[in-house]
Parts: sequence; structure tokens; C-alpha cells
Amino acid sequence: MLITRECDYAVRIVRALADGEKLCVSRICEKEALTSAFVYKILKKMEKAQIVKSYRGSSGGYALDKSIHEITLLDIYSAVEPELFVIECMNPKKSCIRNLDAEGCRVHRELHRIQDVLMRELSSRTIGEIMEQ
Repeated sequence: MLITRECDYAVRIVRALADGEKLCVSRICEKEALTSAFVYKILKKMEKAQIVKSYRGSSGGYALDKSIHEITLLDIYSAVEPELFVIECMNPKKSCIRNLDAEGCRVHRELHRIQDVLMRELSSRTIGEIMEQ
């Protein structure tokens, strides 16, 4: 599945941090009704993707590493689900017996078109633009 619960939680984490404030995990969880174990796991992935930055120490926490006007849904989803496919047969690492001949599978071609539209739409607006509406 493309948009997982983990993707949803990642967006909620960004929303919690959207005002530029540095927050501890417990405060992020409180603001967005999330569980801390899951949030820690997602924050690690988002830090690796340079969406959030961690601060260590007694006044530590997490903050966005970029402006909400630079981050798209696709950025967030890709940080937690690096291989975003609407269906498994879209993954080039997994061959589909229906898509092996020169003509290819017509359903696969249509799903590929849909995948392209979805990726374009997920990257078309920033979180800042979405939240300002």
C-alpha cells in the first residue's frame, strides 16, 4: 500500500512541528495523539531524509530542518516509505509475469500512468500551502 499509517503519522509529526518550535517526543505525541515508540522510529527516518533535526541534551527535542514551504507530501512519504508504489507490480525489483513480453501488460501501463499522476500531485504543493488553506 502506498500511503501507510507510518506515512500518515509522519505528516502529523510535521504538522506538530510546523510552527518552528523545537518539541520533545512526548509533546509531539500529545499534540497529534501518537505513540512514542512509533514516533521515534519515524523521526529517525525523517532525520535521515533531512526533514527534521534532532537536538540532544536536557533541552533537546526535534524541529523541522526545512521550512514547511519547502516540504511536500511526497518528501514526507518518501522519507518513511522509500519505495512508493500504488501496487507491488510497479516495483521494478519485482518482476510480474504479465509484464514480461515486448507489449507489456495494459493494466501495468495504466497503473504506471496513475503512479506518475499521483507522484506529481504529491509534490505539487508544500505543507505550508496545504496548511494555509
